[in-house]
Amino acid sequence: MRCVPRHLVSIADLDAAEIVRLLDAADRYWPSVSTSGTGSDEPVKKTSLRGRTVINLFFENSTRTRTSFELAAKRLGADTINISGSSSSTTKGETLTDTARNLDSMRADAIVVRHSYGGAAEVIARSVKASVINAGDGQHEHPTQALLDAATIRRHKSRLDGLEVVIVGDVAHSRVARSNILCLAKLGARIRLCAPRTLMPRGIEEIGGELTRERVRVVFRLEDGLDGADVVMMLRVQNERREGEACQFPNTRELSRTFGLSERTLAYAKPDAIVMHPGPMNRGVEISPQVADGPRAVILSQVSWGVAMRMAVLERAVLGDVALS
Repeated sequence: MRCVPRHLVSIADLDAAEIVRLLDAADRYWPSVSTSGTGSDEPVKKTSLRGRTVINLFFENSTRTRTSFELAAKRLGADTINISGSSSSTTKGETLTDTARNLDSMRADAIVVRHSYGGAAEVIARSVKASVINAGDGQHEHPTQALLDAATIRRHKSRLDGLEVVIVGDVAHSRVARSNILCLAKLGARIRLCAPRTLMPRGIEEIGGELTRERVRVVFRLEDGLDGADVVMMLRVQNERREGEACQFPNTRELSRTFGLSERTLAYAKPDAIVMHPGPMNRGVEISPQVADGPRAVILSQVSWGVAMRMAVLERAVLGDVALS
């Protein structure tokens, strides 16, 4: 029997206490996915979703998100089915809603959806009985990425409250940036957004109302963004979302020179600052290989946390809550 669905369409669906609960649950799952344990960690074996079905419905290409959702579901004992946009009946003219309703009629417990249309996950959530998890919808949001980013920061910094986090790059087209702004602000961090003016949406600091207005600052020089930062999160330019737009940005060489993270520019951040990137990276553009592979980068740690966090999210979605013991 299916529980009342607990969708995760936006970080706005979660309050600070729920976010912390998910972070705590991911902490428990971390030993089962980490390759860098202390030696005392024992793999966590979970069967809480045995007999349940999770469908990954991906209309956009994905390596990390799709694979980590599949691994997360399997490590919880669920059956997983992967459906790509090219193999779905939407290519024959079927609407997204009808596709979702047909999958729901097969008694899926959770549908994980990625789509190029902002709002696709919400459309599906209104149409089905299964729990719906947003794995990225256009330029709107990517809530599980923000949650795994918060988990990564907490793991390496032991806290989020009071940290200075700078997000650098194509903020205008980044669903990751939007979800991170909402998530990190709820957890007490201060966020700086740094990009060329043509890649910074007007009023972005207002997306969470008074909360983000108080905690988000927009800057247009890399040095100002990095100055004293505890966490540096780099974003690539999303050319696939710029088609048909009139706005321009500097060429790749100029962008790298003025907003690229190198060993030289990283020196503006705190000496113990960590470097993050949601991937895929464009090495030599927004981040140099030396920094990406350097001792302060936690980019692969983010990938591992993706599995642990999505285990927590799936358990919440299907069972209505996460188990902390």
